[in-house]
Amino acid sequence: MVYLKSIFYFILAGLLEIGGGYLVWIWLRDSKSWVYGLSGMVVLALYGFIPTLQPAHFGRVYAAYGGVFIVLSLLWGWKVDGIQPDKYDLIGAMLALIGVAVMMYWPRSG
Repeated sequence: MVYLKSIFYFILAGLLEIGGGYLVWIWLRDSKSWVYGLSGMVVLALYGFIPTLQPAHFGRVYAAYGGVFIVLSLLWGWKVDGIQPDKYDLIGAMLALIGVAVMMYWPRSG
Protein backbone atom coordinates (compact mmCIF):
# COMPACT_ATOMS: atom_id res chain seq x y z
CA MET A 1 0.00 0.00 0.00
CA VAL A 2 2.90 2.37 0.75
CA TYR A 3 4.25 1.82 -2.77
CA LEU A 4 0.89 2.53 -4.39
CA LYS A 5 0.50 5.77 -2.41
CA SER A 6 4.01 6.81 -3.40
CA ILE A 7 3.35 6.10 -7.09
CA PHE A 8 0.05 7.99 -6.85
CA TYR A 9 1.84 11.02 -5.36
CA PHE A 10 4.47 10.92 -8.11
CA ILE A 11 1.81 10.85 -10.82
CA LEU A 12 -0.26 13.57 -9.16
CA ALA A 13 2.81 15.79 -8.73
CA GLY A 14 3.76 15.24 -12.36
CA LEU A 15 0.32 16.07 -13.69
CA LEU A 16 0.16 19.22 -11.57
CA GLU A 17 3.63 20.38 -12.59
CA ILE A 18 3.22 19.60 -16.27
CA GLY A 19 -0.37 20.88 -16.36
CA GLY A 20 0.53 24.09 -14.56
CA GLY A 21 3.58 24.61 -16.73
CA TYR A 22 1.50 23.95 -19.83
CA LEU A 23 -1.06 26.57 -18.82
CA VAL A 24 1.70 29.15 -18.34
CA TRP A 25 3.28 28.02 -21.62
CA ILE A 26 0.11 28.53 -23.68
CA TRP A 27 -0.59 31.83 -21.91
CA LEU A 28 2.79 33.23 -22.94
CA ARG A 29 3.53 31.36 -26.17
CA ASP A 30 0.01 31.22 -27.63
CA SER A 31 -1.22 34.58 -26.30
CA LYS A 32 -4.03 33.07 -24.27
CA SER A 33 -5.88 35.02 -21.59
CA TRP A 34 -4.10 35.93 -18.35
CA VAL A 35 -6.52 33.48 -16.69
CA TYR A 36 -4.44 30.63 -18.15
CA GLY A 37 -1.28 32.07 -16.64
CA LEU A 38 -2.82 32.65 -13.24
CA SER A 39 -4.41 29.18 -13.25
CA GLY A 40 -1.07 27.66 -14.17
CA MET A 41 0.65 29.45 -11.32
CA VAL A 42 -1.96 28.20 -8.83
CA VAL A 43 -1.61 24.64 -10.10
CA LEU A 44 2.20 24.90 -9.85
CA ALA A 45 1.88 26.10 -6.26
CA LEU A 46 -0.31 23.07 -5.47
CA TYR A 47 2.32 20.85 -7.07
CA GLY A 48 4.83 22.07 -4.48
CA PHE A 49 2.93 20.41 -1.66
CA ILE A 50 2.53 16.92 -3.10
CA PRO A 51 6.15 15.68 -2.86
CA THR A 52 6.11 16.37 0.89
CA LEU A 53 3.72 13.42 1.22
CA GLN A 54 6.38 10.96 -0.01
CA PRO A 55 7.95 8.65 2.60
CA ALA A 56 11.59 9.34 1.62
CA HIS A 57 13.86 12.36 2.15
CA PHE A 58 13.87 15.42 -0.12
CA GLY A 59 16.88 14.56 -2.27
CA ARG A 60 15.74 11.02 -3.03
CA VAL A 61 12.15 12.07 -3.75
CA TYR A 62 13.14 14.84 -6.15
CA ALA A 63 15.79 12.74 -7.87
CA ALA A 64 13.34 9.90 -8.41
CA TYR A 65 10.58 12.33 -9.41
CA GLY A 66 12.78 13.43 -12.30
CA GLY A 67 12.35 9.99 -13.85
CA VAL A 68 8.59 10.07 -13.42
CA PHE A 69 8.53 13.60 -14.88
CA ILE A 70 10.33 12.34 -18.00
CA VAL A 71 7.70 9.69 -18.64
CA LEU A 72 4.73 11.92 -17.91
CA SER A 73 6.15 14.70 -20.10
CA LEU A 74 6.44 12.32 -23.03
CA LEU A 75 2.88 11.09 -22.46
CA TRP A 76 1.59 14.67 -22.18
CA GLY A 77 3.34 15.65 -25.41
CA TRP A 78 1.88 12.61 -27.14
CA LYS A 79 -1.70 12.97 -25.92
CA VAL A 80 -2.00 16.77 -25.71
CA ASP A 81 0.35 18.03 -28.43
CA GLY A 82 0.18 14.99 -30.71
CA ILE A 83 3.96 14.38 -30.72
CA GLN A 84 4.49 10.63 -30.61
CA PRO A 85 7.60 9.46 -28.73
CA ASP A 86 10.14 7.62 -30.84
CA LYS A 87 11.94 4.44 -29.81
CA TYR A 88 14.80 6.39 -28.20
CA ASP A 89 12.33 8.40 -26.12
CA LEU A 90 10.81 5.11 -24.96
CA ILE A 91 14.18 3.54 -24.18
CA GLY A 92 15.19 6.63 -22.19
CA ALA A 93 11.87 6.62 -20.34
CA MET A 94 12.30 2.93 -19.42
CA LEU A 95 15.79 3.63 -18.09
CA ALA A 96 14.46 6.56 -16.08
CA LEU A 97 11.74 4.39 -14.54
CA ILE A 98 14.28 1.74 -13.66
CA GLY A 99 16.22 4.48 -11.86
CA VAL A 100 13.07 5.55 -10.01
CA ALA A 101 12.39 1.98 -8.89
CA VAL A 102 15.96 1.52 -7.64
CA MET A 103 16.12 4.85 -5.80
CA MET A 104 12.69 4.76 -4.19
CA TYR A 105 11.74 1.14 -3.74
CA TRP A 106 14.87 -1.01 -3.57
CA PRO A 107 15.10 -2.63 -0.13
CA ARG A 108 17.73 -1.05 2.10
CA SER A 109 19.31 -2.34 5.24
CA GLY A 110 18.93 -0.40 8.46
